[in-house]
Amino acid sequence: MMKILNIVGARPNFMKIAPIIEAMNSYPDRIEQMLVHTGQHYDEKMSKAFFEDLGMPKPDIDLGVGSGTHAEQTARIMVEFEKVCIKERPDLVIVVGDVNSTMACAITAKKLGIKVAHVEAGLRSMDMSMPEEINRLCTDVLCDYLFTTDHFANENLKSEGIPEEKIFFVGNVMIDTLMKHKKAAAKLDLADRLGLEPGKYATLTLHRPSNVDDKNTLQGILEVLSQIARELPIVFPIHPRTKKMTDLFGLSHYFSDGEKAEGIWTVDPLGYLDFLHLNMHAKMTLTDSGGLQEETTVLGIPCITMRENTERPITCEIGTNVIVGSNPDSILAAAEKILNGPRPNGKVPEKWDGKAAERIVEVIISRRKT
Repeated sequence: MMKILNIVGARPNFMKIAPIIEAMNSYPDRIEQMLVHTGQHYDEKMSKAFFEDLGMPKPDIDLGVGSGTHAEQTARIMVEFEKVCIKERPDLVIVVGDVNSTMACAITAKKLGIKVAHVEAGLRSMDMSMPEEINRLCTDVLCDYLFTTDHFANENLKSEGIPEEKIFFVGNVMIDTLMKHKKAAAKLDLADRLGLEPGKYATLTLHRPSNVDDKNTLQGILEVLSQIARELPIVFPIHPRTKKMTDLFGLSHYFSDGEKAEGIWTVDPLGYLDFLHLNMHAKMTLTDSGGLQEETTVLGIPCITMRENTERPITCEIGTNVIVGSNPDSILAAAEKILNGPRPNGKVPEKWDGKAAERIVEVIISRRKT
């Protein structure tokens, strides 16, 4: 029996760990698994909704570290997770994504002589101003299993000197989750209840510090989004960080929060199924997140990414994603191309087929004694 600790720290991690938990359940006589929630980001209402949407079990252990500076948060996670590792004595720790919990738990486990697997290894933005990039680099150099999503990730790891025998191209677990829940999301009536017609609205996510922590940058983005929203209403499940900064900068007047979908229409944060439902019926998505670049590629929805770079270049190479930065003119030009031109013909990357988690678990079991 192999004892495995699966780590989550923030909501994006839930979509990545859920299919892995399910795949492990197929081996009850080979794997004993525990789910550890660091509590890095925790909103009881939203976390509960995500766990229910994804059919995930309640965490076995909740470290409850809460918010803080990067150093404070990372340190608290390491202190609390070390106690868990000493008590539970796992054979393997699985970390996903690129949040502080990912790096902190990888370092802690490795120092205790515990093997570590990283799911979504090898993603690189080449932008060291991003905390996530630092987390990725530190995590990957330590791990025993590096599970990658595409050829770019494989190439990044090899160029950094990672031995090939540690690298496993398995596909994208985020797409496992999307494939499983796509049919259920399509059946929801949220768009109807919000008065939205398929193909006649856009969705928006906006929360990265580089976009929302500087007043001029944020104002420029909101100004051009307002211009786009005159032709196509934009549904914006507003992130708490963005809400805080728009209030602080006096920019809330750009938003419409009434009962009618018009302008940049802010709504409360949505659960996984609700937001997937809106995205799959949208004309386009505007985002600064990572996961939506992948999801829209599989859904065939045009995606405008308001960042200077991406750690997911495969979504631009063959998918429906375009990188425009935070320049208002570039954002507007990309939106007008979608509004006035033919729908882009993207392709689904290799192994983004809903079976990545199965491949991960097969690798772990097959290499149990190595």
